Amino acid sequence: MSKLFPSLYDLTMQPLEKRKFQKIRSGMLTMASGRVLEIGAGTGINFPLYKNADRVDAVEPNQAMIEKSLSRKNEAAVPIQIHQQSAESLKFMENTFDSAVATLVFCTIPNPEKALAEIRRVCKPQAKILFFEHVKMEQPALAFAQEALNPIWKRICDGCHLNRNTLQAIQDSGIKITNVTAYYKGLFLVTECENPDSSALFC
Repeated sequence: MSKLFPSLYDLTMQPLEKRKFQKIRSGMLTMASGRVLEIGAGTGINFPLYKNADRVDAVEPNQAMIEKSLSRKNEAAVPIQIHQQSAESLKFMENTFDSAVATLVFCTIPNPEKALAEIRRVCKPQAKILFFEHVKMEQPALAFAQEALNPIWKRICDGCHLNRNTLQAIQDSGIKITNVTAYYKGLFLVTECENPDSSALFC
């Protein structure tokens, strides 16, 4: 990730955040309770929105993003601990978390399948797992446009994959999807999930 991108991220996202995204985030984060894992916390835009969590362990690999998030960490109503580590290699024990959250991050994770497996590993059985992500659209013409634009989009947006089918990746991971809510004609999805009993993974 470039050093410039963290400085521009909040500015470029501000119109969408004010118009719709903050309401989506707020509604989703009310479902996160107990000890919460946040994947790819970025500039900490979710931090002030947690209401029902006992504590949040926020994972973010980029030091510049972490530095940008500190003011929001201080504004949070719940304790937040930031960890500089990648989603594909979480430094937590199995069955640690009661909930997990990922918002607009799986488009940039280099290995989303491994990250999803790690979320399963560190979450307790029946833990609530919540995603707010942009995805490859079902409408053929729009999906084609995403494919065409993806190479230049990745360069402009610091590795963001415009065409990533994150919903399918979640399904393939074995995480149980309980509800999907679409926004902007299916470009953005809030996916509510539950961690199945994963004890067999550690036998």
